[in-house]
Amino acid sequence: MGEGHPESPQRLKSVLRHLESSGLAARLVAREAPRAEREHLERVHETEHVETVFSAAPSRGYAYLDPDTSMNPHSLDAALRAAGAVVAATDMVMNGEVRNAFCAVRPPGHHATPDRPMGFCMFNNVAVGAMHALETHLLERVAVLDFDVHHGNGTEASFHDDPRVMLCSTFQHPYYPFCGADSGNEHIINVPLPAMTGSRGFREAVERFWIPALDRFKPQMVFVSAGFDAHRDDPLAYLKLEDEDYRWVTEKLMEVADRHAEGRVVSTLEGGYNVEALGRCVVQHVGALLG
Repeated sequence: MGEGHPESPQRLKSVLRHLESSGLAARLVAREAPRAEREHLERVHETEHVETVFSAAPSRGYAYLDPDTSMNPHSLDAALRAAGAVVAATDMVMNGEVRNAFCAVRPPGHHATPDRPMGFCMFNNVAVGAMHALETHLLERVAVLDFDVHHGNGTEASFHDDPRVMLCSTFQHPYYPFCGADSGNEHIINVPLPAMTGSRGFREAVERFWIPALDRFKPQMVFVSAGFDAHRDDPLAYLKLEDEDYRWVTEKLMEVADRHAEGRVVSTLEGGYNVEALGRCVVQHVGALLG
């Protein structure tokens, strides 16, 4: 996205390096992400939104979708593969090829609304995957769990009026994108956390609000917006989670998936901008997904 931008290629390089050095890479089935089809994108996004992103892609230099979100000549392909990764992972899990999946992708997606790219996000990757599970695999209930430090406003906008999808979200509030304190319905479980909340407050929120709601809802598949920018070392926000909190919350969501969804989990990378902390936390998350 440009020199000095926090959403940089170093994020994925750190993730892959830490997976390799931890020994987890040897236990993973690696796949290159395919490009999402227009049909996949337009289940979530208005046609005009998709056209805006496609037409903005520059042949050289940078094009700005909003003050935070720019594109270079490779960004469109990356965004299509980020969304396509979640679609392909959903197919692999539903077809029994793998038990669950982690999509190591960028750009992130959970701020992209049905009609607007924003917050480093072009297409809403997790929403595209969730809709694929509903429309192609004919599931009746799926859950999206989002522990990114920023509220996934795009995911909420996508599913606010769709009771087939339960969104459970923790996030720093008030903070970008300055919304989400009250969803106004029963299948969007938003838990705003004040700045400086640490492990105890985060874990209490998950156990008090997420888990009972999920057990009532009984999702048939669990999607994860896995943002790691609530970590105490992250430069973009002010929550204070530790590496171990990401293993803990992943184990909790795996228990939900085991109870209701035959263990089916698809996780996709969202935020996390201290690249060393990001790599370590992904190791905790993927290690727990592996069981």
